[in-house]
Amino acid sequence: MIDLERQGEVFTLTMNAGENRWNTTFVREIAQALDEVEASEGPAALITSSASEKFFSNGLDLDWVQNPDEHPDGGDRTVFGDEFMKLMSRIITFPVPTIAAINGHAFGAGFMSALCHDVRIMREDRGFICANEMQLGMRIPIPELALFRHKLSGNAFFETVQLARRWTGPHALEAGIVQETASAESLMDTATRRAAELAPLGANRKNYQAQKEAIFGENAALNQPHGAAYMLRNLDQYS
Repeated sequence: MIDLERQGEVFTLTMNAGENRWNTTFVREIAQALDEVEASEGPAALITSSASEKFFSNGLDLDWVQNPDEHPDGGDRTVFGDEFMKLMSRIITFPVPTIAAINGHAFGAGFMSALCHDVRIMREDRGFICANEMQLGMRIPIPELALFRHKLSGNAFFETVQLARRWTGPHALEAGIVQETASAESLMDTATRRAAELAPLGANRKNYQAQKEAIFGENAALNQPHGAAYMLRNLDQYS
């Protein structure tokens, strides 16, 4: 279901569960892999990708969500929402640089998981990223909306969450949703190169994670009631 390899300072987490749909078992397998990365020391970076040529992740395991008793391999349905959201929070604030190598479709929860990474590199020739909850008759939870709003520009945010736009690699790059695009053949090489460049930032895990917490955590910089001018004038309140 999940393979984790290390070459030098770069860890590669490969999802190999077909369409890589999210259920409780999948969440826990990824959390276990993250435990191993986090237990390492020194410079490091993490790449997340998929063994499938078509899917990075096709979102929630809807068959399991609708009838968990018929799909027991998916795990305990009652704890999924909380464990999934906590895993996303963990990825957002992970103490080493993280890169999503989006080699296929990333829909719903799959897109969300990619967005939780520090850097996104997407296949340029095929594949879509999309928050498709509106198409499925679902509302996006408020914490997930906050994630999208933090990560996307205003217009891209609205088109993504309200209009369920499907973004191709080139259009996602233009909108700033991904930082790079690459061919299918060069995607992992591009991600590995970028990971190696960023790995030294992961040497000081405490500092790297603390700044992410300042951006995305409790009393986050982007959510303060006062504007930057006030904050700069009153630095003693924020030290």
